[in-house]
Amino acid sequence: MKEADWLLFQLDDLVSSVDRNGVAFKEFLRTPSLSCSVYHLPAGSKDMASAHEEDELYLVLEGRAQLRVGDSVRLVEKGTLMYVHAACSHAFFDIEEDLTVLAFFGAPVRAHLQRG
Repeated sequence: MKEADWLLFQLDDLVSSVDRNGVAFKEFLRTPSLSCSVYHLPAGSKDMASAHEEDELYLVLEGRAQLRVGDSVRLVEKGTLMYVHAACSHAFFDIEEDLTVLAFFGAPVRAHLQRG
């Protein structure tokens, strides 16, 4: 059976499928070059922080917290899009409002052969 060439996801369905009673991380897509998940952290909770082997992109869907990347700290809230380099230590903390993010983990795009 051939894998689908494309898939369609509804954001509301993805978010509603995550248990919002505690810290939750639900992967909804995994391919050789991409992984996508919904990550939920209730207010006052602790992040399951770790560095990753892949670059990561987060999109905050709801909530408000601080994000520490290395020695830098930034406020993140609904609509914030942030990139974290592979193997870089990072964590959400001071979660003021329930935080729900889309997390995209990627592998580098392979260089295309150049035609001469």
